[in-house]
Amino acid sequence: MTDTAVRQDVAQYAEGAPVPGFTRPAGLEAWNRYAAVNDEFVGIHMDDEAGKAAGYPGAIGMGNLIWGWLHCMVDEWVGEHGRLAHLECRFRAPALKGDEVVCGGVVTARETAADGTATLTVDVWADRSTGDRLVSGTARVTLNA
Repeated sequence: MTDTAVRQDVAQYAEGAPVPGFTRPAGLEAWNRYAAVNDEFVGIHMDDEAGKAAGYPGAIGMGNLIWGWLHCMVDEWVGEHGRLAHLECRFRAPALKGDEVVCGGVVTARETAADGTATLTVDVWADRSTGDRLVSGTARVTLNA
């Protein structure tokens, strides 16, 4: 790797560096695909009346799908430079049909071990396109030495 490439990698993963955004539409098309893979055909995720009976304006998205989108966002950002070691989330509100879910993140800490391996702490989130926070969380990323 050239010195320029090394400097670019360090800047990309420095404290304060943003994680490129990741946007996905919420709705029955995405929820059905997720449910088919995970056998999660639960009424509140498929049927507006079931969602309303549970106190929501209609059907709601799966929290684990948003967790998966956050995972994909971090994974795409890190690429071959490292790996996602840990991801935890706090769910604040459900995604509703028609929402556009916008995932983002920022590096909040970088620690380098004696062997040259760097570990990043990354604040991550998922918002509605209106700015309402759906999910907040923390990721730990290990960069290759």
